[in-house]
Amino acid sequence: MFSNRPFLLVVVVLMIGSPDGLAQTRRSEAEPPVARVIPHSLVEHGATRVDNYFWLRERDNPEVIAYLEAENEYTQSMTAHTEELQEQLFEEIRGRIKQDDSSVPFKEGNHFYYTRYEDGKEYAIYARKRGSLDSEEEVMLDANVLAEGHGFFSVGVWQVTENERIMAYAIDTQGRRFYSIRFKDLETGEVLADQIDSVTPNLTWANDNRTLFYTKQDPETLRSYQIYRHTLGSDPANDELVYEETDMEFGAYIFKTKTKRFLIIGCYQTLSSEFRFLDADDPLGVFRVVLPREPKHEYSVDHFGDHFYIVTNDNARNFRLVRAPVRSLDRSHWEEVIAHRDDVLLQGVEVFRDFLVVNERANGLTQLRITRWDGTDDHYLEFGEPAYTSYVHVNREIESDVLRYGYTSMTTPNSVFDYDMNARERTLLKQDEVLGGFSSDDYATERLYATARDGARVPISVVYRVGTSLDGSSALHLYGYGSYGASMDATFSASRLSLLDRGMVCAIAHIRGGQELGRAWYEDGKLFKKKNTFNDFVDVAEFLVSEGYADPERLFAEGGSAGGLLMGAVTNMRPDLWRGIVAHVPFVDVVTTMLDEDIPLTTSEYDEWGNPNEREYYDYMLSYSPYDQVEAKDYPNMLVTTGFHDSQVQYWEPAKWVAKLRALKTDSNVLLLKTHMEAGHGGVSGRYRRYRDTAFEYAFLLNLAGLGEDLIP
Repeated sequence: MFSNRPFLLVVVVLMIGSPDGLAQTRRSEAEPPVARVIPHSLVEHGATRVDNYFWLRERDNPEVIAYLEAENEYTQSMTAHTEELQEQLFEEIRGRIKQDDSSVPFKEGNHFYYTRYEDGKEYAIYARKRGSLDSEEEVMLDANVLAEGHGFFSVGVWQVTENERIMAYAIDTQGRRFYSIRFKDLETGEVLADQIDSVTPNLTWANDNRTLFYTKQDPETLRSYQIYRHTLGSDPANDELVYEETDMEFGAYIFKTKTKRFLIIGCYQTLSSEFRFLDADDPLGVFRVVLPREPKHEYSVDHFGDHFYIVTNDNARNFRLVRAPVRSLDRSHWEEVIAHRDDVLLQGVEVFRDFLVVNERANGLTQLRITRWDGTDDHYLEFGEPAYTSYVHVNREIESDVLRYGYTSMTTPNSVFDYDMNARERTLLKQDEVLGGFSSDDYATERLYATARDGARVPISVVYRVGTSLDGSSALHLYGYGSYGASMDATFSASRLSLLDRGMVCAIAHIRGGQELGRAWYEDGKLFKKKNTFNDFVDVAEFLVSEGYADPERLFAEGGSAGGLLMGAVTNMRPDLWRGIVAHVPFVDVVTTMLDEDIPLTTSEYDEWGNPNEREYYDYMLSYSPYDQVEAKDYPNMLVTTGFHDSQVQYWEPAKWVAKLRALKTDSNVLLLKTHMEAGHGGVSGRYRRYRDTAFEYAFLLNLAGLGEDLIP
């Protein structure tokens, strides 16, 4: 409970509240739980900030558990009369999705690998076929069997040895992203005795078929910082530490190049990176640095031939591609392959024997550029829709002349193609099947631009069912994120059809803080420019109302994690604008969290939010932190979700936020907190359980929109 930071003093005073010392539960069916007020004084920069709900971070306190469970019971009681609608939505969503579906197999070595689902089962089956797709199936893992007896289950990364015999796989049975690595002999079916616990899912094999490198995290902060080497058959307690990242602002991970020649250790921070390499045939060797880390220098590496190919922002805000000989990597030996462009963001490259595939972003849209190494060909793939997403799929074979890529839009289900880069011919391998009579022709998508208050043009992707009124009478659902340079691209959702088919318009606001319009778009939405993110979202919402896409009385907003911060900020800024807000695992207690170096995602994110140990950043962050800015005023209807084992945004942030809103808000609108007691940041595991969560959320929205029963009895 106490911090070692010199200026932060936490003072616990006497508890006040219900006489029995427990969180007060509702006194009747219509009354919400009331979290007890236990004032804590936090002395920061010479001033005192009082947090009445700081105590909710005591994870093992029975009173905390009782409060969260009381909130869950209240949420259930307040939505009980929508259960019929929830069930209808669940069956709709389930009925659109092929239940015995499988992924497109990818080839690596002598096998084709894929995952598949069986009707009625929650989890995937991981399988392969040797030689051809007509061969007999070999089940490597059945996650349904492994998940038995666990409330939460997730398979992280899996990887087979170069001789394709031993499979290493990571599983999480809690949701807090502490994994156990296990090993299976795919020839005999035997699960080996080796077991490595409490690690990340990041792992990779050396080329000797017996040495595995993996990553450990700090048990408190969850920062991935140690790379270990394990030899099959040895005691994991004796595994050797080969690298430790000592800078608290950096994390570390390991991977193998597509050529399989090098093992690479990557070290990363928000604005800086560093890589080390080792011959994969020599796992006992010493890693060498590619290029020493420098402030504000971000780069990534891949290998081909005698060179490392480096995507770098060195003198290139939107990144450029250079190459350097493996034996001489300093800048004096760099050769430019793709120059910097002010209007195009270079996102990454995929290397083939004869071709280089470049993943770019221009005008807010992704594009794939195909370049022949000998310079005789350079062209782009064409997609033809106003808002879409294209991406490089799984391409493990460097000798191939075929690019596997994916494509989707808000009206086109996810599709996987093979593209013959010589013949310039594409073959559709699979488009996700949407059952129930779906046709893309029944829906329309648009790309719009809203002018923000400072003159910036903010892209918007919109989708609606053909025939939906665009005269200002339709309900609208607006989604946003706007942090970490993560771009929220236009993609298809079979679940979203349940909103569209009931006449709701859905939109994505590509606000600053993302990277849709290049690096400058990201930099204009972070640190001291963070409020641009919130202003953009509000301005997009007002634009959609003014243009007739939204009924001003039925405007809804949704975001999760850092997008939950967005929800909290815009709710404080313009509570009158929204009929309802959905905030998933929201990062809302910005200042307190960023002052606590003992919890995840703090020191590594100073370059994203600022370091509140510095007074200027502290004041700015405090001015928008949703929890700190809650006031005595009317707020919209709100649904807030969290996971008790969340490792990214701790459950107490949304719990505290809801408690404070309950105490101060002056309206009678509904405020619901739903805590998944067996889940983490990503929500519940299992596809059917996820469908039910989506149905619950949609019932909340549709009822408030007047497209279902009233939410409040």
